[in-house]
Amino acid sequence: MKKQQILYTALLATSLPLLTSCQENFLEVDAKATKVETNYYKNPEEVFNGLVAAYDPMSWEGTVQYGNFACLNAASDDCYGGGGSSSDVPFLNTMNAFTLDPANGPQLDFWQKNFTGISRVNTILTKLEGEVPNLSAAVKKRYVAEAKFLRGYYYFELVRLFGKVPLFTAPIETSEIYNVTQATPETVYAQIEKDLTEAVAETNLPDKVPVETEGGRVTAGMARALLGKVYLFEKKWTKAAELLAQVNGTPGTTNKYGYQLLEDFNTIFQPDNPFSSEAIIEIPHTSIAASGWGDASKVEGLIASKMFGPRSYNGPEYYSGWGGCPITPGLYHALHYDPRFKATVADVDSLVKAKKATYIPGYEDTGYFIQKYAPLKVFESKGAGPSALNYPQNYIEMRLADTYLMEAEALVQGGGSLTRAATLLNAVRARVGLNPVEATLANIYNERRLELATEGHRWYDLVRTGRAATMLASDGFVAGKNEVLPIPLPELNNTKLVQNPNY
Repeated sequence: MKKQQILYTALLATSLPLLTSCQENFLEVDAKATKVETNYYKNPEEVFNGLVAAYDPMSWEGTVQYGNFACLNAASDDCYGGGGSSSDVPFLNTMNAFTLDPANGPQLDFWQKNFTGISRVNTILTKLEGEVPNLSAAVKKRYVAEAKFLRGYYYFELVRLFGKVPLFTAPIETSEIYNVTQATPETVYAQIEKDLTEAVAETNLPDKVPVETEGGRVTAGMARALLGKVYLFEKKWTKAAELLAQVNGTPGTTNKYGYQLLEDFNTIFQPDNPFSSEAIIEIPHTSIAASGWGDASKVEGLIASKMFGPRSYNGPEYYSGWGGCPITPGLYHALHYDPRFKATVADVDSLVKAKKATYIPGYEDTGYFIQKYAPLKVFESKGAGPSALNYPQNYIEMRLADTYLMEAEALVQGGGSLTRAATLLNAVRARVGLNPVEATLANIYNERRLELATEGHRWYDLVRTGRAATMLASDGFVAGKNEVLPIPLPELNNTKLVQNPNY
């Protein structure tokens, strides 16, 4: 694939895929046509289509090798890489063993996905600076806020994964491509803060959206939650606690954004329970698009689900998968007597021992698999297209239990109210019937691991809290190197980009 198609796919703004939303919800999209960008954005419908196109990369499961949250699980101490062999799923196993190099690993997928999103955002923001006939001021204001949220979202992914990255706030000319340099993480974070702060200002975004038609669309609560998380990663504890408190409200009650912990932990990840009161950032996936092989970025189902299933499985509940991300013994034992165990760990080993199932053990097999996003037979796609690409489960990237624990951490770190920190922490524990504990960092970190296991947060948590070098040393993690991924090799050729240290 040519350079322009990798890093700057839409930065050149020569054409734009026109995407229209399906009936089911806002983010389920389907390419319909292609028009020249200079002749587009002439009416409200075309502007809306461009906005939906800017949302679309959020749901990409990968562009080359399925770079998604499964890779983050494999990088943590929650999961191994798995698959049929050490070379079967290299995007997982290079993360798991920290054998990444510029040419090998999932980094190109993460890079391409997020820069494509940024380029589409910059295009729509540029168009919204001008006049669009019949586009009301209120709608325009909302679109701008949504676009700025999306740019903040994509850059937050990039800065956490790569550190120094190019910073674009407008489309660039073709002649500039090979002269681009990287910005410091501090500069990128400043832009993220600016975008998200402007997104939540005044009444730019609604507090709630109708989930039947706009599920997944940005709300004021989503924007505040993401900004609070950004502050947490920057160790701006007071600001983080303030923003997250607005999202969390009074623990145990429903605030103006409609967020509330679900009573039953087991229902959070059921595919037939989308956009629940606990979900804050939820990325839709569907089977109705009948996705096929060829271009992972256009797949509308949750590929990760098939990735997590046991290989050649024959038995109840699950259908066969690729054996990716088997649960480590460490996580298994940490959760074994926890009320969240059955909703987190698919104990296929016990089914085999009871002679209720068979499967072919894969690489680094433990007999324990991811349950939260497991391929369940009852939800397997029966329509057109392979089931591997059409599993209809949404990915919940941020939920209320997560923001409760983030606020508790910010309060403890920043010298805030330990009473409120304990209330937040113990609301998460009480939901599953666990006794209260003191609000200490150790207790909060432990609760984050158990509550959010296999959801893609653990590696980030270990890196940002400085524990990765210790906790992941036996896996090959090297301090001063593996806190970030390498800049993808195709992005370095004939450019001024500089590789990350020790790669």
